[in-house]
Amino acid sequence: MSAGDGGDAGTSAPILEYDPDPRGIIDPGMVPPRDVPEHAVLCFFGEVVEKLAAGARPCFKLRSEAGTHVAYEIVHHDRRLAFFQPGVGAPLAAAFLEQAIARGCRRFAACGGAGALVPELALGRVVVPSAAIRDEGTSYHYLPPAREVEVEPAAVTIAAGLLAERGLPYVTGKTWSTDGIYRETRARAARRREEGCLVVEMEAAALLAVARFRGVPLAYLLYAGDSLAGESWESRDWQRHDGREALFWLAADICLRL
Repeated sequence: MSAGDGGDAGTSAPILEYDPDPRGIIDPGMVPPRDVPEHAVLCFFGEVVEKLAAGARPCFKLRSEAGTHVAYEIVHHDRRLAFFQPGVGAPLAAAFLEQAIARGCRRFAACGGAGALVPELALGRVVVPSAAIRDEGTSYHYLPPAREVEVEPAAVTIAAGLLAERGLPYVTGKTWSTDGIYRETRARAARRREEGCLVVEMEAAALLAVARFRGVPLAYLLYAGDSLAGESWESRDWQRHDGREALFWLAADICLRL
């Protein structure tokens, strides 16, 4: 068995065949670096990005078959800050993070919504993830097989510290990153709760894995949106929550402290 193999090719799944080679056949380094901000926020709230873009300067473009996402630049606290919407789902978000790193961004914060797995998480409650359960596929291409990937402790400390300074309520715990939004069954949700997951989303494990693989810090903020904590799903009209832009600015401030 070679060092990069996850086991006998006849018995193990290909996703477990971790290869630590930092260069792919199609490599993000093919994108030339540019004069871009060191700090960047990955904001999953499309309406927030669209609003802020009106007063921002286009910085660079992130491309996929789904279309082009523009990364914008603003001045925040007298410092340059980039922001962009990283798509939806682990593969696209990871690819866009890779492209941003290749362009020259070096410190990141992400903010998004997540489904509440525990009943005490009211709509809008801020969650600072401490780790993500790797129930998606992308992270296995960046880190050896393991059940979860931790958020760097320094990033958790910075995020929690800023929220505490401002007197904002928050909780810290694990998030469950999964590709199968229609396969979040009651039994699987119960198992995730038992191992400490507070919320469920699609991208955190992949983004954290890319950040660790490329050696860049990444802080993460989520807010409790819809609820999977009861017998039936509750939408709670979570995408209309009025705290989404505020979460972006919190992520921006945290990013500048990294």
